[in-house]
Amino acid sequence: MKTNLPSITAPVYRDVLPSNEQEFTYRPFLVREEKLLQLIKDDGDLKQIYLSLQQLIKNCTGLNVDTLSVFDIEYIFLNIRAKSVGEVSKLRLLCPDDNKTYADVELDLNEVRVQVGEDHTNKIELDNGMGMIMQYPTIDSFRDSGIRNITADNMLDVIGSCILQIYEDEGKKVYDPKDQTKKEVIEFIEQLNTKQFKKVQNFFDTMPKLKHEIKVKNPKTKKESSITLTGLNDFFG
Repeated sequence: MKTNLPSITAPVYRDVLPSNEQEFTYRPFLVREEKLLQLIKDDGDLKQIYLSLQQLIKNCTGLNVDTLSVFDIEYIFLNIRAKSVGEVSKLRLLCPDDNKTYADVELDLNEVRVQVGEDHTNKIELDNGMGMIMQYPTIDSFRDSGIRNITADNMLDVIGSCILQIYEDEGKKVYDPKDQTKKEVIEFIEQLNTKQFKKVQNFFDTMPKLKHEIKVKNPKTKKESSITLTGLNDFFG
C-alpha cells in the first residue's frame, strides 16, 4: 500500500499594509515560486514582470493585489523576500563624495519602512470650489500603461490614471474620470495653471514610498556620506 509523503509547513508571518493598516499574513517563497522570481529579475517585458510579481504575492499572501498601491506591493515583496532569502541585503553603492568609488554595505531589510512626505494630501484644491481627489498608482495602472517610472514625458498619463474624482461647488457636483475619455481627462489637466500643477506634482513627490537612509564610507577617501534608497531596485544588490 502506497504511503503519501508528509507535507512541509511553511512559517507564517503577520504584518499590516502601509496604506490602511489592514493586517495580512504571508509566507516565504517556495521552490515553485523560484521561476517567478527569475522572471521578475531577468525579464525585460514590463507587463510580464508585473504579472509575475502579482502572481508571486498572491501565492504568498492570498491578498487581492490588483487594487493595492505600488508602495504596498513593494513593501510586501520586500518583507517576503527578507523572510525567504535573508534579512540582510548586501549592496554595492557609489560613494557620493567622489562619484567614482564603490563601497560594499549591508542593509537590514527589517529597518526599511514606507515613508510619507511632509504636508502630503490627496485633495488638490484648485479655484472657486473646484478640486480633485487623487488615488495612489496601482500595479495594474503601471502595467497596463507600460509606465515604469513617472517622468516629465508621461506625467499627464499618470496623473489622469490617479484622479479618483473631480468636483465643483465644494463637492456638491462630482465627476468620475471613468465616465470620460482619456483625451478629455488629459485636456482637463492641461488647463491647470503652474501653481495648480505644482500641487498635483507635490502629491506624487510626497506620496508614500519605500525609503531608507544609509551611511556609506568611501574606502579610498574614508569620508562617510548618507545615501537615500527608494524603490525596490535600490534595496537589492
